[in-house]
Amino acid sequence: MRYHPHSDEDVSRLLAFLGKPSLDSLFESIPAPLRLKRSLELPEPLDERGLIDLFYEIGSHNRVTPVPFLGAGAYPHHVPSAVDQILLRSEFYTAYTPYQPELAQGTLQAIFEFQTFVSLLTGLPVANASMYDGATSAAEAALLALRVKKGRRQVVVSRAVHPSYRAVLKTYLTASDTELTEVPYDPKTGETDLGELRRAVGSNTALVLLQSPNFFGVIESVRQAAETAHSAGALLCAATTEALSFGLLASPGDAGADIAVGELQSFGNGMSFGGPGLGFFAGKEEFLRQFPGRLVGETVDLDDKRAFVLTLSTREQHIRRENATSNICTNHGLCALGATVHLALLGRVGLRELALLNYRRAHYAREKLGKPRFSGHTFNEFVVEGGDDAGARAAGLTPGLPLGDHYPELAGQLLVCVTELHDRAAIDGLAKALRGAA
Repeated sequence: MRYHPHSDEDVSRLLAFLGKPSLDSLFESIPAPLRLKRSLELPEPLDERGLIDLFYEIGSHNRVTPVPFLGAGAYPHHVPSAVDQILLRSEFYTAYTPYQPELAQGTLQAIFEFQTFVSLLTGLPVANASMYDGATSAAEAALLALRVKKGRRQVVVSRAVHPSYRAVLKTYLTASDTELTEVPYDPKTGETDLGELRRAVGSNTALVLLQSPNFFGVIESVRQAAETAHSAGALLCAATTEALSFGLLASPGDAGADIAVGELQSFGNGMSFGGPGLGFFAGKEEFLRQFPGRLVGETVDLDDKRAFVLTLSTREQHIRRENATSNICTNHGLCALGATVHLALLGRVGLRELALLNYRRAHYAREKLGKPRFSGHTFNEFVVEGGDDAGARAAGLTPGLPLGDHYPELAGQLLVCVTELHDRAAIDGLAKALRGAA
């Protein structure tokens, strides 16, 4: 099947209108050394059958490997087939920004349901229509706090927060006069050092940011951190990279957090070589007008029937630039819908059962592998002392994330993740390989 949107005549008319002699002349703004001066090295075109045969031939070279014991912000979970089947519906995968509510009720309802799930999971009353990813959500939380707490110019972040989140936060705040202060983690428990946190927080602090479970998989004392932040008049933001933990742990809102951010990739979205992410952002109603992005709301139409609208869009496309809170445009519609469908399929009981399964398998692995680096309580990730990392990889396993690049003091340690996709045989195989007996 061939598809050429513009005929030679169309192209000639367009060039004449633009006053350009050729298509190449449209690219004169690109420096000549950077422009390709040869044809692309592409194979001859194939018909549909030939193309399918080629894909099968390429696919035959793939090597099937065991599910990696790798988390650190992107987690291997089973995605029900029903999720992809719904995402394939044309009204969803071709939908764009729902500027006209009367023409986009299905899209708006899907986003509204997504927001509802985020609010239920986080225990906070308001959630927006999704963010790019967890890291930018955390940075947006800092910007919100600086707007709310006018005159305060310090953001305090735990060193046990995901390194990528801290890097993005630093990038966002570099252009301002904001002081970014990191507090250490306890080398024994792996939790944020609450004593150091209390010493770091003061009258200039706008936000305290910590992650639970943190980057080491350790469950943090969010309530105590919130009390520390609030006693100084600051806000507390709880980040979560493994949203499945909401099925077992107290929600950020119940623990005293003012804002909750993080990743929902664990629901309805595969690993996909590390992306895309699916950020979430929730908070207290008093911060509503400082939220980034947009919020979809429920109302009734002239016939008193349920209807959905864009209740709030605080980007410069919709309001005066100086009043915009962010430039977030995309709502990650398909990713958000995938998470919504998955959560609807699980329900409250299924979510808790899946979270328990992850917890139990991870703790079986922690006991089987031995030598845990930290004593703090964990969910489905934990750090282990060394082991034969090379031997495990030689056995075709991805045993976890080596921590030396992110934390030099933890060189030789592995961050291991276990989910429902790792059965007892897989965990036993990892333990054997890491002992060097493979």
